[in-house]
Amino acid sequence: MNRDTPAAGETGPACYVYGIVPADAAAPTAVRGVGTPPAAVELLPRGRVAALVSEVDPTKPLGTPDDLRAHARVLDSVVSTRVPVLPFRFGSVVDGRRAVAEELLGPSEEDFATALESLRGLAQYTLRGSYVEDRVLRDVLAARPDIAALRERTASLPEDAAHYDRLRLGELVAQEIADRGEADVGQLVDTLGPLAVSVVKGPGTDLDQPIDVSFLVHHTRWARFEAEAEDLARGWAGRIGIRLLGPLAPYDFAPTAVGGASEEVSGPWA
Repeated sequence: MNRDTPAAGETGPACYVYGIVPADAAAPTAVRGVGTPPAAVELLPRGRVAALVSEVDPTKPLGTPDDLRAHARVLDSVVSTRVPVLPFRFGSVVDGRRAVAEELLGPSEEDFATALESLRGLAQYTLRGSYVEDRVLRDVLAARPDIAALRERTASLPEDAAHYDRLRLGELVAQEIADRGEADVGQLVDTLGPLAVSVVKGPGTDLDQPIDVSFLVHHTRWARFEAEAEDLARGWAGRIGIRLLGPLAPYDFAPTAVGGASEEVSGPWA
């Protein structure tokens, strides 16, 4: 967790920062923020931009599941109203309102404003997929006679005698699943990529969730994107379980947006 604790003797509550929005945005009054009890969310403006914040007691730890959900809920509620937001990662705390204005917003106001303009009307959709275990194993064995033969041989041997063969079997199955994940990610991007402004692929190293792709989509295409993603999920039913998340704040695209505005700006992006 990225949490900066105010210096000893600092007076007044600290500010938990969810992200940066245009100065003319409205605070999301329908949701509450992090902390116990959940705090009200407000805007602290500086020039053309504003920080989306709530007050927190820096002596009380954050990090409960409720806090994590509240962080995402605040940011996603902003995007759902088609207001651009630069989301900060969970746990970003600044030493009070003056520090938000003078240390966070002031030095980077123009760069933040430029980045926000590049995200106007856009939201992130993320698709994550896992293979149905029994089905993918059957498919692997049917497509790879060498793996099927090795599996049969290891099953007939004592556990100690088959130790290295079992390791090799696991490696071959894992590689085959990774290759299938890469191919299915390619199909996903080919199908949905034309509807997006930008695409970010996950690392593809998690065999439990080999499909992890995020799309930056303009609001005029949200409905079509969702419909085509659902069609793809139906076509994969029984083989791959797909979750569609969105519209979300542009968690995977904020660093690129800010980096495009200025190479000198860095921040605790989600």
